[in-house]
Order: sequence, then structure tokens, then C-alpha cells
Amino acid sequence: MGIRSRCPGYGYIGVVLIAFGWPLAWVRPEDWQWLWENGFLFLWVGYCILVDALNVRYSGTSLLSRNGKAYIGLFILSVPLWWIFEFFNLSLQNWHYLQVRPLGHMEYAIRASVHFSVVIPAVLSTAELWGAMPLFAGLRNGRRIAVTNRRLAILILAAVVMMVLVVSFPKICFFMLWICLYLFCDSLNVLIGAPSLLKRLERGDLRPMICLAAGALTCGFFWEMWNFYALPKWYYTLPYFDGYNIFEMPALGYLGYLPFGLEVYAIYHLMIWLCGLKKTGFYGGEHYIRF
Repeated sequence: MGIRSRCPGYGYIGVVLIAFGWPLAWVRPEDWQWLWENGFLFLWVGYCILVDALNVRYSGTSLLSRNGKAYIGLFILSVPLWWIFEFFNLSLQNWHYLQVRPLGHMEYAIRASVHFSVVIPAVLSTAELWGAMPLFAGLRNGRRIAVTNRRLAILILAAVVMMVLVVSFPKICFFMLWICLYLFCDSLNVLIGAPSLLKRLERGDLRPMICLAAGALTCGFFWEMWNFYALPKWYYTLPYFDGYNIFEMPALGYLGYLPFGLEVYAIYHLMIWLCGLKKTGFYGGEHYIRF
């Protein structure tokens, strides 16, 4: 796995948060409802800082250790990122939330936003951890794919068409959501000069894509497992995919986590540019995410 350093102390805080949040979310003690309603947050904050500490342990560096402000920025930008998916789900109705009690619109928006804030740091930290493994080292020198303006135009057009199809024909085209946002955002990243996975493909480097896909799938497993006996929780209705489930998710539904990792990376970098954060402390530079 490369360089080995001492695991920073905050990694043990992550272990404690997971050890506290897991039984809290599943057992749901009667007098502790105000805590177990937020068990997801304990689990995922713990997960994020534990994985970050493991990155320091195995590669000598991590998102948090390289730039603390930018690490905080990951949590902040996660909120609008996931609301994008919630917007599309208004048409798709692929996932639904089961609440413990009725929530007002304001309380729901605040609580949901806080819980959505872990998405980017969880996925990117886990992708870096996969990147520290020698397993994917040989993927740096793959076939080079030229990224021309014509190809970018085709990808952007295809992505826009897929977005329209997702909203217009959700029962048939629901799966396109997990492709179109990546194609659209990463293509725009190339055009504006932001970090892009397509540009890495142009150099024959498949490693970032594979690490991000593996990172999102790993997070997906823990998301679905910790969700299974929790309240609040989510469940799925996926056309043609319903059948054998692993936790609440139909087994084939896990395939959506693979491109989701690419979408997280592409949307994050696009938001950095759109929000004017490129030259601030909330962005760690082009090589902030290391693979």
C-alpha cells in the first residue's frame, strides 16, 4: 500500500463515533430518540475521518492533512450536490424516505442538508484509499483517448438529451441519471480548464476513474448496510430492478454507485469553478484529489 505512517489520533475518534452511532441507529433506545434520529450523522462523520486517517497511515497524506479548509469545503459543497439528485428524484421516485415523525418543510430541509453533507468527503476519501493500493497501479498507462471539441460537443448534447429523457420518461430512462450528470459536468470541466477525468483519459490514465468507482461502491455498501435497520431510512422502487435485494437496494442497483463516484468528482470541480472558489482556501488545487 505504499508509505506507512502512524495513524493520526483523530482516526480513533472516527472509530468511537462509528461504535456509538451504529448501535444507536439500529437499536434506537426509547429515551434517546433525539440522538438516534441523527445516528446517520455520527456514523458518516466517523467514517469520513477514519478513512482520512487511514489514508495518512498508508500513503502519508490525506484530504484533511493537506488542506483543512478545503476538507471543510467538501462537506459544504456536498449539500447542493445531493439536492441536484433529489431534484431529479421528484420525477424518478426511485428512492423514498421513511421518517420517524412528520417534519415541517424547514426542519426537513435543514436536517436533510446536514445529513447530505457527508457525500463528497466520504466518496473522495475512500477513492484515495483505493488509490493507495498497488492493485490499480498498472492502470496509469492505458490507451490514450483524444478529447476533441467535437467529441465534447457530442457528449454534452448526449447528456442534455438524457436529462430530458430522465424527466420525461422516468420509468424507462431512470438509469441515465447516473451517466448524464458525469458526461455533462466533466465535459464542461474540460472546456473551462478545471480538473477532468476525461483529460486523464487523454493521458491514458484510467486509475482515477477506477478508484472513484470503487470508492463510491464501497461507500454504497456502508450506506445501504447502516440504513437497513435505521430510522429515518430510505427504500427503493426501481423499475425492472426490483427483485433480489442486498439490504434495501436491489442487487443490480449497486451498479449505479460506479458512475456515481465519477459524478461526485466532476460536479465537485465544476461547483468550485462556478462558485469562484478556485483561488480560495476552500479549494486545494488541481492535484487536491490524489490517485
